[in-house]
Amino acid sequence: MAQPSNTPQGGQPLRLAAHILGEILLTLGFILLLFVGWQLWWTNLEADANQAQALESFSQELPAPSPEAPDYDPLNPSVTASPSYGQVYGAVYIPRLGENYARPLAEGVGSDVLDTLGLGHYPQSQNPGQYGNLALAGHRQTNGAVLDQIDSLQTGDKIYIRTAEGYYTYTVYQSSIVLPHQVEVIAPNPDQPDQPLEEANRRLLTLTSCHPRYGDTERYIVHAEFSSWQPNQAGPPQEITHLIP
Repeated sequence: MAQPSNTPQGGQPLRLAAHILGEILLTLGFILLLFVGWQLWWTNLEADANQAQALESFSQELPAPSPEAPDYDPLNPSVTASPSYGQVYGAVYIPRLGENYARPLAEGVGSDVLDTLGLGHYPQSQNPGQYGNLALAGHRQTNGAVLDQIDSLQTGDKIYIRTAEGYYTYTVYQSSIVLPHQVEVIAPNPDQPDQPLEEANRRLLTLTSCHPRYGDTERYIVHAEFSSWQPNQAGPPQEITHLIP
């Protein structure tokens, strides 16, 4: 005579359902890992390649240093003309972020710009050489991670921007963490955001990126102030000479 089973008759369907659910969760977990890997690895590889090509193309369009550089006033810079949306019109060098740190500067802060071209210029902010605030944005962890280590910047660090007009040197003086709606950080005068552009008497540079790392609930802000300028024909500042072809 057959022995009675110790397993309730409804146990088999429950075990089957649990097994199927486990398989589904494992599959979803694997897909999630692939997505994270794509975000943190593959998009950076793609963006790095695009940005290297953009930098090379930009550099080829600029004049080489001249043994007879024109006279210029380092405290009275030429103003860079407003570029068209999506145009790469400059290069940004930040030695604190790496000895060979060089990224393209493009017009606009839409995903089509930031995801592929590097640092984007807020169109409503000022241009290199103008009084007011030159505000730039960049990704922190994906698509090139151009500002991954933005929180390592310190007071006194130099940020160099090169355009067709020459090299602009800015010196970091302040960092802060703000909420996304605090757009006064890119005003012509962040200390007095209600002040009109016509009254701005400083040439500032502001970097903005998401904070914390792997998140976007806040923004990390770095403010720098113009120190000097020199035309392309005069050659680059000494600290970035090795980066200029």
